[in-house]
Amino acid sequence: MEERKTKSLKNIEDKMASLETGSLRYHVLESAKNFKSSWIELGRSLYSVYKDKLYKEWGFVTFDAYTAKEIGVKKPTAMKLLRSYYFLEKEEPAYLEKDYTKSLDTAKLPSYDAVDLLRKAKDKKTLDQEDYSKLKKEIFEDGKDTQQVKRDLTALIRQREELEPEEAYRKKRVAILKRFLGSLKASKQEAEALKLLPVQLIKEAEELIKKIEAQIN
Repeated sequence: MEERKTKSLKNIEDKMASLETGSLRYHVLESAKNFKSSWIELGRSLYSVYKDKLYKEWGFVTFDAYTAKEIGVKKPTAMKLLRSYYFLEKEEPAYLEKDYTKSLDTAKLPSYDAVDLLRKAKDKKTLDQEDYSKLKKEIFEDGKDTQQVKRDLTALIRQREELEPEEAYRKKRVAILKRFLGSLKASKQEAEALKLLPVQLIKEAEELIKKIEAQIN
C-alpha cells in the first residue's frame, strides 16, 4: 500500500515537472499531492476543471478518466470532493475564507467526508435548523471524529423519524412499492419476451405498473 502511494506521488511530481508552474493543471496536481492537508483547494480546482470541461483540452475524454489517470483519484472520491466543495461554496462560504481556515487548529480541520455528511444532513427534512447548527459546530469547530458524527447523525435521524410516525410510514410504504414495482416490471418484460402470457394480461400488467407509479409519485 505504501509503495503504491509512493509511486502515485512520483507520477504526480513527474507530470508537474512538465507543466507551467502557474497553470491550473499544475495547481490541481499540486493540490492532489497535498490532498490530506488541502482537500478544499483540490475540490476548488477540480470544480473549475469539471465545470469548464478543461480536462478535454488536456486530452481526456471524460472527467473520470482525467481524475483517475492524471491525479490518481477514483470517481467516488472525486465526486465527493466536488459535492463537498460546492456545498461549502453555496451554504457555508465563510468557511472558504483563508483567514477563517487558518485560525482553526489543524487537528480540527474537517475532512471532505465530514462535510459531505453535513451536506446530506442539510437535505434531511426530519432535521431542523437547530440540529444542523449543532452538527456544523461539531464538524467545523470541535473537530469531532467523522465516524462518531455519522453514528450520532444516524441515531438522531432515527429518533426524529420515531417522533414523526406518519413520515416514517410514508417512506416505508414508498420503499415497498418501489421494490414491488421493480419485480413487476422485470416479470412483465420476461413474460412478454418469452410469450408466456396472453396479450390482454400483459396490458393489464402495464396498467397496474402505471397505477403503482402514480402511487409513488
